[in-house]
Amino acid sequence: MPPVPPLGPALRRLAAASPLRIDRNRATVAPLLRTDPHRATTAAAASAVILAGALLVANPGSASAQTVTPTTPGSSAFTVPQGAAPTPSPVQVAGPSRYTLPHDHDSAQEFVAVAVNLQAPEQPAAATSADQAPPADQAPAAEPAPAPAPEPEPAPAPAPAPAPAPEWSAPVPGAPTSNPYGIRNPEYAAGYHTGVDFAVATGTPLLAVGKATVVSAGWDGAYGKEVVLRLADGRYAQYAHMSAVSVSRGDRVSAGEQIGRSGNTGNSTGPHLHFEIRSSNRYGAVVNPIAYLAGHGVTGF
Repeated sequence: MPPVPPLGPALRRLAAASPLRIDRNRATVAPLLRTDPHRATTAAAASAVILAGALLVANPGSASAQTVTPTTPGSSAFTVPQGAAPTPSPVQVAGPSRYTLPHDHDSAQEFVAVAVNLQAPEQPAAATSADQAPPADQAPAAEPAPAPAPEPEPAPAPAPAPAPAPEWSAPVPGAPTSNPYGIRNPEYAAGYHTGVDFAVATGTPLLAVGKATVVSAGWDGAYGKEVVLRLADGRYAQYAHMSAVSVSRGDRVSAGEQIGRSGNTGNSTGPHLHFEIRSSNRYGAVVNPIAYLAGHGVTGF
């Protein structure tokens, strides 16, 4: 057995603090605590372990000390708070790749499992024209012809507008004249014919020549039965030798309205209508009646 090497400063301090006494010459341990056998035994065992370690360190040739380092880098799992468990989720597997079994065996590609989510969806087979065509003995059903759109009902024809009421009229439309206005005659008080005579039979309807008010209606000497109208423009129309009068003083009449009938009363030599247009309601204040009516659009004399 090789001799014990001399103790270093560290071992000397350790021995001084230990409850054991180390004898360098004999290398024996003498228990100092004799009062408690169990405590002495425990202390002796601990001192022996320390001493054996010191001998190993002091004599490197007899044993080697190694530091064990963890193979997994990072912090200890017992000193770091445990994180939350990962949420389970479907695992997507990569698509299969071609590979060959060792010893030149056939490829085991058909035995490779493929995740469902990586499989390509099957495409429906395209229908051929033969599949789409109906059988030869079955003609395609004819599409029903669209119903003709109903023709719109013709718009009703607008009702004809009523003919506007005439503003002026002839006293006897279409009647011929037998004695024109202005013919000189000494038998007349004015020396000339103050009106125009229309040759009509007794009882012919006589019409108002315009919108007017009846000034007088009745007997007037040489004029026989007469009617005098005050027209809208201030002139006066006189009807003489009438057989009947159908209006009264103060009545309002319109153009073309009947005011009486022709006759042969008064200073008359036969059935006719003596008609005058006066500028004022007196004898001799007259104008040409044909020219006056023609100026208001009246024709057909």
